[in-house]
Amino acid sequence: MAKSDYYKLLDVPRNASEADIKKAYRRLAMKYHPDRNPGDKAAEEKFKEAKEAYEVLSDAGKRAIYDQHGHAGIDAARQGGMGGGFSPGAEQFSDIFGDVFGDIFGGARRGGGGRSQVYRGADLRYETELDLAEAVFGKTLEIDLTKLVECEVCHGSGAAKGTNPVQCDTCSGSGQVRVSQGFFTLQQTCPQCRGSGRIVRNPCDNCLGQGRVRKHKKLSVKIPPGVDNGDRVRLAGEGEAGRNGGPPGDLYVEVHVREHPIFERDGPHLSCEVPLSFTTAALGGSVDVPTLDGTVSLKIPPESQSGRVFRLRGKGIRPARGGEQGDLFCRVTVETPVKLSAEQRSLLEQFEASLRKDGNRHAPRQKSFFEGVKRFFGAAP
Repeated sequence: MAKSDYYKLLDVPRNASEADIKKAYRRLAMKYHPDRNPGDKAAEEKFKEAKEAYEVLSDAGKRAIYDQHGHAGIDAARQGGMGGGFSPGAEQFSDIFGDVFGDIFGGARRGGGGRSQVYRGADLRYETELDLAEAVFGKTLEIDLTKLVECEVCHGSGAAKGTNPVQCDTCSGSGQVRVSQGFFTLQQTCPQCRGSGRIVRNPCDNCLGQGRVRKHKKLSVKIPPGVDNGDRVRLAGEGEAGRNGGPPGDLYVEVHVREHPIFERDGPHLSCEVPLSFTTAALGGSVDVPTLDGTVSLKIPPESQSGRVFRLRGKGIRPARGGEQGDLFCRVTVETPVKLSAEQRSLLEQFEASLRKDGNRHAPRQKSFFEGVKRFFGAAP
């Protein structure tokens, strides 16, 4: 009977972490444990399957063999581990697996006795908020952050002044060790020096042998014009210091643009609402419209309706990544007069009466609306 896939048994993805695998196993073990299911053969079998899957996937070496060769690889490793020795050509076969699993377990470089592992420093993220004008025209920010930097006393070696790290006896300075499992030989990170290939006998008092210390630092960051919400500015080498001589990481400054009381942004374009008086909308005229670089006069043609959009070319934003400058779209809204005096009310009533003498000629949208209503109800059964 074919065995089930270990990952499917534990219900975890193939890239699951050790913690996820352990958590999944505990859940199944509690569910199917024989003490909780006395006399239930099916539950007992599932418990055994889960246990077997966990024993393989929780062991880095066995998991690597299983990922590469499946159940056949695990069975072969078990048979080799119970005796039997190597067959002709097995040493060469083992070296092949050593190369493959060496890449998986730490990437120590082969040749010339090997070199210790170096680790690139972690990338950092810093979030900042900008006004719309600052995002459009750019700004230079002064930011404060705390990060791991190379120890100034030991220059990253981790050793006390006047001393140096010594070669690791366990891995002979390679940062890697070989572990035999049956006829497989797996190459793994050295547990003694953790891949560095060196041991610090006399730790530096400043960094306690870590080679890095936390330090407060101020940086000047130039935000380019035209950045948008969610854009990131990369500062190469301003992340955390690397280990074992590795390069530093990068710092990413992520921009969040505050909402503007007037303008809305859509990529390179801006939009805003412009209130119009009743008389300006009817008779035409001009109105001052705000832009990011001052006000401009917008010409309003007679008989303009509420909701009409006017386009001001080149009054938007020039994107940070290049491209043409956007436009400003002005949506006019006819404002109904409020707090009328008795005289103003009387004048409007006279005006309304004069309009009614001509029927609906002055309100074509109103006329078409009511005609549509009549057709709708006239067609109803």
